[in-house]
Amino acid sequence: MAFLEGLIILFPLAICILFILYKYQRQNSIIPTNWPVLGAIPALLVNAHRVHEYATELLLCTGGAFMFKGPWLAKMDMLCTASPADIHYILSKNFPNYPKGEKFGQIFDIIGDGFSNADGELWQFHRKTLLLLLNHPSFDDLLKKTIWNKVEKGLIPVLDNISRQGMEIDLQEIFQRFGFDLTCGIIIDYDPESLSVDYPHIPSVKAFSHAEEGIFNRHIMPEKVWKLQRLVRMGSEKKLSGAWKIIDEFIYKVLAEKRKEFGNMKYEGDEEGESFNFLRSLMRELKDQCGRSGDPIKFLRDVSFNLMLAGRDSTGSTLSWLFYLVAKNPIAEDKIREELDTHLDQDTRDIRAIELSKLVYLHGVICETLRLFPAVPFQHKIPVQPDMLPSGHQVDRNTTIILFFYSMGRMESVWGNDCMEFKPERWLEKGGGIKHQPSYKFPAFNAGPRSCLGKQMSFTQIKIVVATIIYHYHVELVEGYPVLPNDSIILQMKYGMKVRLTKRNEV
Repeated sequence: MAFLEGLIILFPLAICILFILYKYQRQNSIIPTNWPVLGAIPALLVNAHRVHEYATELLLCTGGAFMFKGPWLAKMDMLCTASPADIHYILSKNFPNYPKGEKFGQIFDIIGDGFSNADGELWQFHRKTLLLLLNHPSFDDLLKKTIWNKVEKGLIPVLDNISRQGMEIDLQEIFQRFGFDLTCGIIIDYDPESLSVDYPHIPSVKAFSHAEEGIFNRHIMPEKVWKLQRLVRMGSEKKLSGAWKIIDEFIYKVLAEKRKEFGNMKYEGDEEGESFNFLRSLMRELKDQCGRSGDPIKFLRDVSFNLMLAGRDSTGSTLSWLFYLVAKNPIAEDKIREELDTHLDQDTRDIRAIELSKLVYLHGVICETLRLFPAVPFQHKIPVQPDMLPSGHQVDRNTTIILFFYSMGRMESVWGNDCMEFKPERWLEKGGGIKHQPSYKFPAFNAGPRSCLGKQMSFTQIKIVVATIIYHYHVELVEGYPVLPNDSIILQMKYGMKVRLTKRNEV
C-alpha cells in the first residue's frame, strides 16, 4: 500500500512535468508534439478541461482525422475522427469489427449488462425486447400521459413560482430534475418528485451526473492510473464509486417495492382492461434472463439503469442547449410561437391538444440544436481486427477510435461555411416538410444497427416541453453568466444556465 501511496503522491508532480513539456510545444500549432516515451499525453492532459473544443480545433487543422499517440507501452493510441466516411464505415459498413468490447465494458462497468454494454446475442436480446416494448400499441399513450402529468404538476408550478418572484434560476437543473422524474416514471413506474417548488434534495439526481463525469475521466486517463485510483478510492474514481452506491440504493429499493406490488401478475399478458405498464412488461420479458452475472435482479437493475441513464440526461442536455440557442436567437423564438399559434385551436387554446407532428419548424430547431450540441458528444470504439479506415488511417486492436460527433457539427466540409450559425431552416424542405440527413452526417441518435430506438420518444418529450414553455414564458439569459460545455460523456453545461423567466402576458 505504501508503494501505491507513493505513486499517488508522484502523480500531481508528473502532471506538472507534462504541463511544462506542453508549454514547450510551438505556440502557433494546435497539433500536439509527439514526445519520446510520453507521446502526445501532455497536450491531452493540459486540454482535458476543454476536450470538446480542443478536439474540434485539432480535427479542423488535420482534415477531420488525427492519430493521437499515447505514452510508450500504455496502449493509449487514439484515432480522433469526425469524418462522415469513417463514421459510416465503423457504425454501419464494417459494424461487426467494432463491437463494444471488453475495454468499453470496463470503462462503463456501472452499466453492467445493460444494452449499451452488450454485444452479440445479449445485444440482440436487448434490442428485440426494447423494440417490442417501445412499439407496444399503448406505449405512446403512456409516454404522453406521463409527460403532460409532469409538465402540469411539476414543471409549470415551479416555473410560475420563479417568474412570480422574478428570481434567477438554473434552467439546466430544472431540466435535469424534470428528466429524472419523467424517466423514473416511465421506466420504473415511480415518481421521485424531485421537480417541485421546494427543490427537495434527492441524492440520486446528482449521482447520475457524478457517474458520467467519472466515466469521462476514464477516457482521457491511462487505464492503469484510473484503476489505481479506483483501488485506493481517490480522485474521480472516489466520486464515481460514491455515485454508484447512491444509484444502486435508489434503484434496488424501487425495484424491490415494484416486484412486491407486481408479485401476483400473470406472465402470459396484460389482463383485459389493464393499463400498459412499462416496468411490469419489462419484468415479464426478462423473467428467464439473468445476464452474465447469473443474478436476475441485478440484470433487471442493469437494464433499468441503462434506460434511465439514456433518457434522463440526453433530454435534459438537449432542452438546455435548445433554450440557450433560442435565447441567443430571438427570431427563432418568434417563429416557434407563430407556429404554435397557427396550430392551436383558436377556441380552446389548449396546448395539450396540439398535434406535435405539425410543429415542423420546432422539429428543425431540435435538429439544429443536436447538430451543434449533440447530447452524446463522442463515441468510443476499438476494432476486433486491424483495419484501414476511409480516411486512410490504419488501426489495430490496441487503437482506440473516438468518433467526435460534437466536432462534426462544426466542420465546413460537412455542413458548409455557415456551420457555426444556428439555422433551423437548414432542416426544412421548401415544400414545408423535414429535410432528411443521413445518420453518419447527423449521428445525434447514433447510426447503423445500434441506432437509438428512443429517437421518436425524445422528440415527443422535447416538443411538449418546448411548446409549453415558449407558449407561456419568455426565457432571458442572465448577462455575463458563462455557458460552457462540461467535460462529461453527456454534453451538459459546466456551470448550468442562469435565466430569468417572464410570463408571456407580462412581456
